[in-house]
Amino acid sequence: MTLIQLWRFITIMLASFSLSLSMAHLLELPRRIEFDQQLWVKVTVFENVYRYFGSVGAAFEIGSVFTAIVLPFLVRKRGSTFYWTLGGAILLVLALVSWVIFVAPMNAEFSTWLTNPVPPNWTRYRNQWEYAHAVNASIKIIGFSSLVISVLVETAKRKVAHSNHS
Repeated sequence: MTLIQLWRFITIMLASFSLSLSMAHLLELPRRIEFDQQLWVKVTVFENVYRYFGSVGAAFEIGSVFTAIVLPFLVRKRGSTFYWTLGGAILLVLALVSWVIFVAPMNAEFSTWLTNPVPPNWTRYRNQWEYAHAVNASIKIIGFSSLVISVLVETAKRKVAHSNHS
């Protein structure tokens, strides 16, 4: 296995782990948006069912972004493979930036609810948190797809080159 193959494998695995957490949020959205205040706050804030999303998930997120940023440099001379890889990297970075701008502030707000009353406009915070996660998942789906397509494009090129030499 070459360095590029290993780096791609690690990048795609980390991106898939990160995407799996975002997909969980996306798939839960239709039911969770129907929860009343008591249930939503209990599950999300007090019971903290997403505890490991913040620790283990952060490692997946940061790891996938770091490896995805390096990967285009490794494949920079490989034509369309480079562009698909670069697109995937940009989208994974965009997903992280989106999370920092729209989700992280809500997480900080929710932590204040542990010791203070839940504000009357709690649905504003809930909606931003839930829908920002949905957008984040959508960005990651496209980014992850771009990384996979970059491998498929290169595989197809190699297969054609191999069959032309046979």
